[in-house]
Amino acid sequence: MIPDLPITAALPDLKAALAASANAVLEAPPGAGKTTLVPLALLDEPWLAGRKILMLEPRRVAARAAATRMASLIGEQAGQTVGYRVRQDSRVSRDTRIIVLTEALLTRRLQEDPELADVGLVIFDEFHERSLNADLGLALALEVQEALNPNLKLLVMSATLDGARIARLLSDAPVVRSQGRMFPVETLYTPPPSDRRIEPHVVSAVHKACANNDGGVLVFLPGEGEIRTVERLLREDPIPGSTLSPLYGNLSPAEQDSAIRPRSDGLRKIVLASAIAETSLTIEDIRIVVDAGLQRLARYNPSTGMTRLVTQRLSLASADQRRGRAGRVAPGICYRLWPEEETRALAAFTPPEILTSDLAPLALELAAWGEPDAARLRLLDQPPKGTFAEARELLQELDLLDAENHITPHGRDCLSFGAHPRLAHMMLRARDHSMGATAAALAAILSERDVLRTRDTDLRLRLEAFAGKADTQADRGALARAREQARTWASSLRLESREIVPALAGKLAALAYPERIARRRGQASFRMASGRGALMAEVDPLANEPFLAIAALDGAGANAKIFQAAPLALAEIDELFGKHIVWKNRVSWNERDRAVVAVEERRLYNLVLAERPLRNPPPDQVLHALLQGIRSMGLGCLPWTPEALTLRDRLRFMRRMEPDAGWPDTSDASLLEDLETWLRGYLNGMTRAGDLQRLDLEEALQSTLDWDRRKRLDVLAPKSLEVPSGSTIRIDYGQDEPVLAVRLQEMFGLADTPTIAGGRMPLLLHLLSPARRPVQVTRDLRSFWRNAYPEVRKDLKGRYPKHHWPDDPWTAKPTARIKPRGS
Repeated sequence: MIPDLPITAALPDLKAALAASANAVLEAPPGAGKTTLVPLALLDEPWLAGRKILMLEPRRVAARAAATRMASLIGEQAGQTVGYRVRQDSRVSRDTRIIVLTEALLTRRLQEDPELADVGLVIFDEFHERSLNADLGLALALEVQEALNPNLKLLVMSATLDGARIARLLSDAPVVRSQGRMFPVETLYTPPPSDRRIEPHVVSAVHKACANNDGGVLVFLPGEGEIRTVERLLREDPIPGSTLSPLYGNLSPAEQDSAIRPRSDGLRKIVLASAIAETSLTIEDIRIVVDAGLQRLARYNPSTGMTRLVTQRLSLASADQRRGRAGRVAPGICYRLWPEEETRALAAFTPPEILTSDLAPLALELAAWGEPDAARLRLLDQPPKGTFAEARELLQELDLLDAENHITPHGRDCLSFGAHPRLAHMMLRARDHSMGATAAALAAILSERDVLRTRDTDLRLRLEAFAGKADTQADRGALARAREQARTWASSLRLESREIVPALAGKLAALAYPERIARRRGQASFRMASGRGALMAEVDPLANEPFLAIAALDGAGANAKIFQAAPLALAEIDELFGKHIVWKNRVSWNERDRAVVAVEERRLYNLVLAERPLRNPPPDQVLHALLQGIRSMGLGCLPWTPEALTLRDRLRFMRRMEPDAGWPDTSDASLLEDLETWLRGYLNGMTRAGDLQRLDLEEALQSTLDWDRRKRLDVLAPKSLEVPSGSTIRIDYGQDEPVLAVRLQEMFGLADTPTIAGGRMPLLLHLLSPARRPVQVTRDLRSFWRNAYPEVRKDLKGRYPKHHWPDDPWTAKPTARIKPRGS
């Protein structure tokens, strides 16, 4: 019997929209009933003409649940009028008209049958989740509609996304809106103490919720690890009259279905769920939601070529979706385990996967479609250019794309295999070398959460557990799923032998992750072929291996943490990657030895496998390396004599005085930047930091000046000045203004302050005692003689009685002696 749900009122408008247009958008809040009623309502529309409806769901559990629910509404079993297809499970027959499938399977079907001749409608359910497969599927379906099947109609259904934006993508498709039926939900905020982990606080909140409210409980946690911990804590401190039901993606279909089905024994059901329960699924006996407020997302970093799982605050849209689960069938209550004021700071939506994910699968799909340029597809958001370029480079390294980014025959084989391009490449190449069974097992292990609960990184241990040769700390559920997946892949490979050889783990991991082949550079420290570093615990048995193939790692910064790896022999690297290994010359500066080193390196990408001295390195490369060494050490490594420093300061002074006259910039930054200009010609034959002490920096700096400018410098900024006593005194240009430090007695008889720069700059006089200590600093010598000298004379006469201190400095004879001659 078809229930009367809120979506029913919108069905006439939706039918009219699809009758008049090729596409439509349906906005319906959670609980409206769109997933189960819309396909059934459209099944007999005239424009469908007996063809099939495909409806996409983001997850396998949602696809099975939706198909099963629709079939029950018309008194049938799944597989009759309504069926489903998900990975490793299918319920369809020749009579099936509505097929619910996961989003990735639509892309597979489009690649194999782009016309979709027997399909009249594709429904994109829960499109607001913005998975990569949903975005790609919609873009490809639009091309099919325009070029191959004009009778195909597309319907995008969303609960929280901007329907107008989707409508524009669908050529201004009509938007139909449905009212939801949401029972009142009370929201309580109960943040944990700052020093408490989230899992114990979740357990406390569940106990509190059950003590104060009736009905089932849906607990949202970021992932499987937290779900397991909360389950263990609740079993240690059980709630009377309740039963626990975990719900996450890696559970078996039977376990997932058990969590969804209402209980008939009167026990309160407590469902511990990941984000899998946010949308699509209705768990009928839920009245209470406990939301930890966290979500775990895969984030791809193109600069490292790695995807890492990030646990972060959920979006506001997700928080509202979760809260709404408590009010689907009756009034409910939602416990939010974070401060209320933080809700206002939540991001509006979770970023779409196309902006944050590994784009290698997308790049391969587009190449197979015949349109390698994503910018030409009608995507709601374009993929980041850098990430997309990195993805295509990887596919070229794996020989899945050619140099023009066209798919290769090997790439087509990998695409049809139904695994990530890395793993498909590994399995197909391994099959050709009689390693297929082990490759299928390893690919299945790498597709799962770790099958061993151990800190040891060795992939061989995991293959041994897979083969039943060891089961220490094994995750039975993960092993069972991996074995089932491996059987499927092994069957596709058509293997003659199913023997698992753990010793092959390194070779196989290297095939899938060539940029993560690593060489030991220190204790438990490795350098990968990508150029990045990687670390593991010093107690790990693999910590001293000379080479590793790393399959799983995580972490930002210069070094990632290794989680899964296997030993790899140099001979195996040669065997697998011989055509990618090259000899390259490297002439560079060695910081430790403070010298230029010249070697020939045998390289796999950025990884040095071996090296030997390079005889007769190119002089220009040696010079370049030496200049880089000078830059790294700084100008202080050069022999700055007083003459060189003075010249540098004089040039700096003239640049200040005549900023538009083209005087060279002698600041540290400019000299380092322009080493090639002023120092290059003086470095011939030098290779070490010690050789630099032979440099004549004064001559090097002067080489930047032509003859006229040298003469002008000597006139306007002279090195020294002859004072009245006849002494020649060096001018200090290293201060903010030029300084002449001279004994006071040598200036007797001079009325005016000496100047430089053609009379534009008076020198700052440091008038010194006989002991060369400043007794006066002045720019106005005349004023000093007139006003300050009498007092200074008294002081100096008392301290230096043997010296001549005349009453009249204007007429006194200047002297550098104790007493002037003839006095």
